[in-house]
Amino acid sequence: MGAQQSVNAGKAKVDVHVDLTHMLCEALLLPPMRNSGATFSQIVGRISLKHPSLFGRSEKLDVILDKGINESNAVVAFRRPRPEWLSQQSFVIQHTMTPEIAVHGFPADNFTRSGSRGINLSRLSLGVELNEPATSNWTSGTSVKFEHIRPVNNVGRSIARDHDGFPLTCSGNLHDNMIILKQESGYADVNDNSFLKVNFQMEQGLPLVPKSLTFNRVKCAISKGIKLGPTFLVTSLTGGSIVGDMAPYQAFAIGGLGSVRGYGEGAVGAGRLCLVANCEYTIPLVCMQTPFKFITRTLVMLYISRN
Repeated sequence: MGAQQSVNAGKAKVDVHVDLTHMLCEALLLPPMRNSGATFSQIVGRISLKHPSLFGRSEKLDVILDKGINESNAVVAFRRPRPEWLSQQSFVIQHTMTPEIAVHGFPADNFTRSGSRGINLSRLSLGVELNEPATSNWTSGTSVKFEHIRPVNNVGRSIARDHDGFPLTCSGNLHDNMIILKQESGYADVNDNSFLKVNFQMEQGLPLVPKSLTFNRVKCAISKGIKLGPTFLVTSLTGGSIVGDMAPYQAFAIGGLGSVRGYGEGAVGAGRLCLVANCEYTIPLVCMQTPFKFITRTLVMLYISRN
């Protein structure tokens, strides 16, 4: 849900987009928050600038700015034209500012929500992305990026420790630097009666610059859904492991809509090793007086975390 306006400026195209979807999903799926302003913090506005032929040879330039109350995301992507059967190459510069609530936040509202203690992550990355041509239901991509990550407080000042005195970075300094080689593969098979989704990610920290983090981070997620008459059964399994250097913000966080429903993000725990198994049974209860459909769910969950 949102509003969008497009303006043509020569060969360039400017899109202005305000998105309310995330806010409404939070309001519908989570219990009411005690702080009434927290719901409106999910509103995200977007400004997008696209140029289809920057140098007259079909090079594409995308500039995107997303801004919310508590977070922001700025991306500049340059794409060279290549044949469809070859990997599509992109040069990307990105800066994000997000609250760090998964590991250094605190559980609120009886653990149903995670609050921020004024810790934010400023992440600057630049590198190259290669997206393989889609074959059947498979997608694959590889990227090499340099990342500079700096914890800051709400006024933008760099900080090295949280309110309890624990370090916010792996190096113990005000920032972490890393060069990451990332491989991601995905499989999706969706039809009217079932779906199967598989996602595999592997990140390798390369020691190519002084004091850069060296690590291997692997994450795999599998979900399967089956329609049983008017009901729907969804099972999922997510696991991950980190070997080597690990910054606190890289830990696997358990809790939230994507892992253990009813808990805030990271409210259950966080660590180097993670295994979460979910089984969710959805039963629609149709109200005859209104066109709305009410959903009731039964959940069975298993989660394991190791620091």
